[in-house]
Amino acid sequence: MSDVTIESALAERFGAKLVRVDQAVRRIRPGERIYLGAGSAVPLGLLDGLVAPDAPLGDNEIMHLLTLGPAPHVDPAMAERFRHNALFIGANVRQAVAEGRADYTPVFLSEIPGLMRSGRINVDVAMVSVTPPDADGYCSYGTHVDCAPAAVEEASLVIAEINPEMPWTNGPAKLHVDQIDAAVLSPHALPELPKPRARAETEAIARHIAGLIPDGATLQLGIGGVPDEVLHFLEDRHDLGIHTEMFSDGVAKLIERGVINGRCKTLHPNKVIASFVMGSQSTYDFLDRHPMIELHPVDYVNDPNVIAQNDNMVAINTCLQVDLTGQVCSDSIGSQFYSGIGGQVDFIRGAARSKGGRPIIAVPSTARGGVISRIVPRLDDGAGVVTTRGDVHWVVTEYGAVNLHGLRVRERAMALITIAHPKFRAWLLAEAKRLSFIYSDQLEPPIHAPLYPIQLETTIRTRDGGEMFLRAIKPTDEVLLRDMFYRLSQDSIYERFFAVKTTMPHAQLQRFCTIDYDREMTIVAAASRAADAEVVGWASYSVDPETGLAEAAFVVDDNYQGRGIGTALMRRLTEIAEARGVRGFTAEVLASNARMLAVFGKCGYPVERVSENATIHLRISFEQGRSAWNA
Repeated sequence: MSDVTIESALAERFGAKLVRVDQAVRRIRPGERIYLGAGSAVPLGLLDGLVAPDAPLGDNEIMHLLTLGPAPHVDPAMAERFRHNALFIGANVRQAVAEGRADYTPVFLSEIPGLMRSGRINVDVAMVSVTPPDADGYCSYGTHVDCAPAAVEEASLVIAEINPEMPWTNGPAKLHVDQIDAAVLSPHALPELPKPRARAETEAIARHIAGLIPDGATLQLGIGGVPDEVLHFLEDRHDLGIHTEMFSDGVAKLIERGVINGRCKTLHPNKVIASFVMGSQSTYDFLDRHPMIELHPVDYVNDPNVIAQNDNMVAINTCLQVDLTGQVCSDSIGSQFYSGIGGQVDFIRGAARSKGGRPIIAVPSTARGGVISRIVPRLDDGAGVVTTRGDVHWVVTEYGAVNLHGLRVRERAMALITIAHPKFRAWLLAEAKRLSFIYSDQLEPPIHAPLYPIQLETTIRTRDGGEMFLRAIKPTDEVLLRDMFYRLSQDSIYERFFAVKTTMPHAQLQRFCTIDYDREMTIVAAASRAADAEVVGWASYSVDPETGLAEAAFVVDDNYQGRGIGTALMRRLTEIAEARGVRGFTAEVLASNARMLAVFGKCGYPVERVSENATIHLRISFEQGRSAWNA
């Protein structure tokens, strides 16, 4: 349909309400507060009209969330005409806020509509971009519903930019022509969200997060490269759902492939629920009248009580800095405001209340080309806490994922140090000691700063048909090993340690947990992938650099013996040692410990035995060649 035909149809529908941009702008009085549509739905034609040289405006406040495209109203030359109030700071207004030429209102995204309705945030004029009206006179808010309905309700003047290129979106919020005081026709392509630059750490973070997302989960994805990158690693999942403030390119692709279908959602099943969309033109085209997708106002989508009604809710958000106690800064770099609170806390709290929910904060381990650690002993001076240490659950960097919820400060600090960049771990440990967050005798990390070997993780079947998760030990496993020790019988303790032991102090436990994953290795058997899952067995080796042989040892919880867990640990430890160039194993086993002797016998290699009193010395040489696994 040509612009002339569209204008003719709009003239018939709107009558005298259809005006030129300059005529619409003249209806705004100096001093009035203007709400501007956000993101990809910023009314670009009206914005140009606001900054036109002949626009009769002065001392007007323009408020909005993040907008894509230019922001001419924050140019220094516009300072006497406009004052911007950023409800979320985008890149196009960041300098103005930093220089004090614009304001920033820290606020939860879910609460903005309520603040407008209460008058706490005054809206005199609402300027929104919408579709042409349908046969019943309703326009769609298109890609951005978010706060627009509340702004329209409270404004005394509603100016609608009619954009024929705006996709029609389903949902409860529509704008009727009777609510519009002035309409302007402004056909233009929607501004697109630039694709973030590919980074190795972003991909690694996304892989860790993907490992936390089960089939049937419902997802929220915040703004940034990490949330969208996660979607690339979910193509093998089934029946995922979406309940999110922001809908992006990756969501559309997984809907097309059937990965996202909403089949398991407990709220709005079979529907994708969002509040706004920012992405590429192909995503905007995909969105148009799609029957599965609904956009709702942000005070509904981001309401933590609504979010929590989605079982297995996984919320993925990013931040700028995390301190060792778990405080999360997301909106500022020191005292300089950078972005905003947005919907992070809304979804962190909603996911935390969800049955099976997982709130996740993602952060690269470093900034400024690797010279600054984003995990810090304490937040920078002036840095704002967006997600409190009481709200935080999962924190993920490219070096791993840890769940801080319910942990002591000592455990939190050690957990975060394990996922910090290796070159900053010794400094963080020293600072944690100085601040008395951790034990003063906590072992320093190995000199070469090991990386947690996520590739060693695997799931095995036990003889009784159950599953066990095998993984490398972590410094944060101290409590889990401690608990397992106190479940062991005295016989099992004696067989493992060759001594009568009634306690397992921190000084000894931490030596089991703090290893280099090279000369030393410990594999634990856990009841599940959960960070706090019960440890029911562990197997370890330590290499003698002179001989190239490693001394190996095993122990399995008495309640889990006889299920093949010891054999599985032995085989896994052997595979790892062989792959790392270890020449073989040595071990000391009590002659009475028939179970452990049988486990070593199933390593897959010939076993030499030498008896000495009540002890049997074992030597297993990998160089002699692998024999068939013994049943």
